[in-house]
Amino acid sequence: MTSHALAVLSAAAYGAADFLGGLAAKRSGILSVVVVSQVVGLALVLAACAFLPARPGPADLVWGATGGLAGAVGIALLYRGLAIGTMSVVAPVTAVCAVILPIMAGAILGERPSPLAVLGIALAVVAIVLISRTPRSAADGKGSGLGLAILSGISIGIFLVCLQRTSHAAGLWPLVAARAASVAFLSLGALAGRKSLIPARGSLATIVGCGALDMTANVLYLLAVRGGQLGIVATLTSLYPASTILLARFVLGERLTPVQRAGVLCAGVAIALIVAR
Repeated sequence: MTSHALAVLSAAAYGAADFLGGLAAKRSGILSVVVVSQVVGLALVLAACAFLPARPGPADLVWGATGGLAGAVGIALLYRGLAIGTMSVVAPVTAVCAVILPIMAGAILGERPSPLAVLGIALAVVAIVLISRTPRSAADGKGSGLGLAILSGISIGIFLVCLQRTSHAAGLWPLVAARAASVAFLSLGALAGRKSLIPARGSLATIVGCGALDMTANVLYLLAVRGGQLGIVATLTSLYPASTILLARFVLGERLTPVQRAGVLCAGVAIALIVAR
């Protein structure tokens, strides 16, 4: 399977994980959803590593742990931004910042996408903004949360770049280091804030599904970025909001706004341009 196909599948899995996470968060606290789902992911990737031979070096584990900490900070900042800011500002800014950093890192590393791929990347960024836009409530009186969104996007972008820096020989062990670091960090934060990590009754199955899909997405991204260009793979992976809103449309019956429909169309065209030879 090509790196492009793996990246698109990763985006679909990330979006589905976010969808389930959103459903679970309606019944349980956000922090409990995130921590428990990440513990599930850690257990799954450890089980996979038991059957996959690998030789991770210290650098691979350091890159993984660094990425995991950055990802944990990114998630915490994102949820904080969504809580105190305007979602129609926080969501697209976070997503765009998360993809711009890997594109810049790829350019620094010497990646030179084809002209069609460059056009596809630009269109994908537009698609991310359009898909992530939600109607602004004029009466909520909240600030934009722009600063938190930028910091969150940068942190998530660092996570994507860190995984790319690991070696093929390391197998999935960088994801073990990443998840262990993020679980420890978020758990300590919950203890410090005296937040319960026990999910609400009836939400555990949804949280487990979220964690399994999120780790599946991480594995697919890791495989994709090891076989393809960082900028292109990260861009395709960052189209995950399309999967989330499509699931909300078909499962929950939520209606897509005209702007979101335009974003889904842009995402499809962007994928076609990026994978074109």
